[in-house]
Amino acid sequence: MHRPTPHPLALLILASIIQAPAQAALFEVDPGPYLPATGGFAAWYQDTHGRVLDLCLSKAVSSRVPGAPGAPSYMCVLNPAPGVFDDTRPISFPSNYPDETFWFTADAAITDAASGIDLTYGTAIEAAFAAEDVVDGDQVSFARVRIRVDVPTPGTYIVTHPYGVEVFDVPTAGRRAINMTRDIGIGSPKTYTGALKGDVGPFLRGAGGPYSETNPATGASERFIGDPNLQEAVTGSPFNTNFVRIEGPNGLDLRTELFSVSGKLSTVARPTPVIAQRSTYSRHSENGDLRAQQDLFVQAPPPPATATLISQTPNLNLSEANTTGAWYAQSVLNPSLPLNLQVTADNSLAIPTSTPTTLTLALTDLVVIERAEYSLASGQLTLVASTSDESSPPVLSARTGNGATIGTLSGNGAVKTLTTGLSPIPPAKVTVTSANGGSDSEEVVLVP
Repeated sequence: MHRPTPHPLALLILASIIQAPAQAALFEVDPGPYLPATGGFAAWYQDTHGRVLDLCLSKAVSSRVPGAPGAPSYMCVLNPAPGVFDDTRPISFPSNYPDETFWFTADAAITDAASGIDLTYGTAIEAAFAAEDVVDGDQVSFARVRIRVDVPTPGTYIVTHPYGVEVFDVPTAGRRAINMTRDIGIGSPKTYTGALKGDVGPFLRGAGGPYSETNPATGASERFIGDPNLQEAVTGSPFNTNFVRIEGPNGLDLRTELFSVSGKLSTVARPTPVIAQRSTYSRHSENGDLRAQQDLFVQAPPPPATATLISQTPNLNLSEANTTGAWYAQSVLNPSLPLNLQVTADNSLAIPTSTPTTLTLALTDLVVIERAEYSLASGQLTLVASTSDESSPPVLSARTGNGATIGTLSGNGAVKTLTTGLSPIPPAKVTVTSANGGSDSEEVVLVP
């Protein structure tokens, strides 16, 4: 699954419709310096569940799956390449170094003779070289999702996997009629932050892991999130889809929950990751009484980690529902603005070396654009927007997508409007911003 293709760094998507997921997948990468011991690559990546994986260069072998002569059951994916990398010799950069290595891999397959489906799925955080040759200065990394399927019947196929959903229109059946490789993060050599924006992460973990094995070169015990020599169930999908499923014509519906996973757990101590998603308030009067609520959403490692709102008394524990790391809490306190909330996330129960992190979030109202319409005949733009602060509605102002000021919306209540002439062309997008910090952006609807 992880051998070079004729152009391994090219973005190859042979499908007419692709639905790429959007989520925070990885959290941080080793900032350097980048040393020969790791081939000039970043030493580690950390995911949003707090796990840190080293670049997997260990020659520790599996104690669960025996190797074959000339093919050791390595816990890392170390593919020999004639004239480039001889795995029987010590790894040495650049004289004997793999042309591709990995921080993480997860592979799965579905083969069904009755339907004619033959699917291979692979995902990775990969280290490679821009021109394929092992040359210092050409190091790149990327997040890869690859799906290849032999398809017996033309039609629309849906592939659900741990990191998203892909939809393919297949006009012609045949071998690799679905052939998608999405590599995100390839940029300037020795710049490794691009993979943080990819689809891959948090790292899938084998249900039987972590596994401990001995590094034969050092004698040290090392821990791995999976064993690439066996297939097993996994956890870690940000969407709780810890499987690969293909649906298609004539009621086709096949799936597997078995993956081969590799990844070496690092001994680097890192803070608990926590990412702000939303911190908004609302308030209104009900039967003469003021009713207020504060809604807080963050992404952090799932339990046994904890997330706590510490900026109010008593502290308020956030709740997490399905082990994906999505945390939520609601407070009924009436906020005195401006107000910053503070959330502390602690993942030390799952990862003892992890330290707590406190994140500060500004509390804002929630602004919703209910209408953004431009009349081509009159040149008039009409905006209708609302604020969640019904008891003390703040000023709402509008601007175009490129930042040009449009004006201030008017109205005494929470719903405010603005009608103004704009020429010679309509704005593609508008943003309405509240004096209390909330904002919303929408595409402008064009009418005759």
